[in-house]
Amino acid sequence: MLTPTQIRQITALMHREVVPATGCTEPAAVALAVAYAAAQTTAEPRSIEVLLSGNMLKNAMGVGIPGTGTFGIPIAIALGAILAAPEKQLELLDSFTDEELHKAQKLVASGCIQIGLKEGDNVDRLYVEVLLTDTEGRLSTAIIQATHTGLTALTYDGEDRFVPRTADTPCTKCPEAKDEEETIALNFDLVYEYALHGPLEELDFIYEAALQNKRASEFSFTHSYGHSLGKLINSDMGRRYLGNTPLTQMLAYTSSACDARMDGAPITVMSNSGSGNQGISSMLPVLTFAEEQGASREVTTRAIMLSSLLVVYIKQLLGRLSCLCGMVVSGIGSACAITYLMGGTKEQSIGAVKNMIGNVSGMICDGAKPSCSLKASTGVSSALISAMLSMQGHVVTATEGIVDDDIDVCIRNLADLGRDGMAQTDLKVLKIMTSKGKRNA
Repeated sequence: MLTPTQIRQITALMHREVVPATGCTEPAAVALAVAYAAAQTTAEPRSIEVLLSGNMLKNAMGVGIPGTGTFGIPIAIALGAILAAPEKQLELLDSFTDEELHKAQKLVASGCIQIGLKEGDNVDRLYVEVLLTDTEGRLSTAIIQATHTGLTALTYDGEDRFVPRTADTPCTKCPEAKDEEETIALNFDLVYEYALHGPLEELDFIYEAALQNKRASEFSFTHSYGHSLGKLINSDMGRRYLGNTPLTQMLAYTSSACDARMDGAPITVMSNSGSGNQGISSMLPVLTFAEEQGASREVTTRAIMLSSLLVVYIKQLLGRLSCLCGMVVSGIGSACAITYLMGGTKEQSIGAVKNMIGNVSGMICDGAKPSCSLKASTGVSSALISAMLSMQGHVVTATEGIVDDDIDVCIRNLADLGRDGMAQTDLKVLKIMTSKGKRNA
């Protein structure tokens, strides 16, 4: 049984990890870091240099920026400088005027923006450093690392302006402003116990978060974004070849939200562990399956929390950015929760997790981009298959691959593979992505 302290800590953790985000969180974090630097001065920017970790560069270079019709990092940097509103955090890019967009476009065209790779063995995989020089020759610097909103340094004209927030110093345009946060190291037992037996009033926000993501899907259904995978599944062709089943509805809703988000649609979704796609693909398959099965709101809420909290647990071990596709992680959460919705036991939910780890653990992340909706569909399909197999008593065993009898060891094996074992693959992916144009020149 959970203690009151554990309930409080996990609740606080989930409220930190499941937050609204407009557009892909990597360019949003870049824009946020620039906004912090720009907010320190009233003068116009003369030059902006942005240094990124390899993972940030990989995830930000090929994704649509909301409301701009443009892909990539430069316009996100320019908007961050023009808007200069860091208090909006990851919703910074949710609205701007045509005049502000025009100013940002002029800033990009001026050639004053430089983007580089942050070198060094100790650079966090999530790292953004901004050096903004204004027209008066004064330098503003800002560093975000470890988390997408984790400001760790802020200076203006040599003056340190980083002030951690306390109860008496609310968030302003200047300091990052975070309270001292208690952390709790999760394990599968804690995840399962909190989701299934925690106070419902503490869990209810996750149901509303899932509805927010469903609205993003419904918006996408009425437009044409990305590869329009969600619309295809619901089209005459999709129904002819795939049918109209709980699986196809899970696929349609999940991929449709990813289609829109990765193509720069003006939508806000609820993210998980710094990733909007993880928020989408850990909640929407579960919500859609629950609705198809006629589950009560309480059962649906607990299932969505089970999926979402399991994702947070895995990301605690894996890290926010890695070479392991986030759709693997969210698919694991979905498989566990879908098993619960099928009436499965705790052991059967564990079996579904093992089946997922035994199946799609090698899917790489090659950046945030419109085709992420395809990977989302892979994760959702595998989640339902994994749950069905476990319900029938078929579970990948400890003699197969990286799966272990102990579920927490099994998850750690996956995290070790994605965090450390695939490090060289990560570098190779980035090299391929950044050299494509050069090879064809």
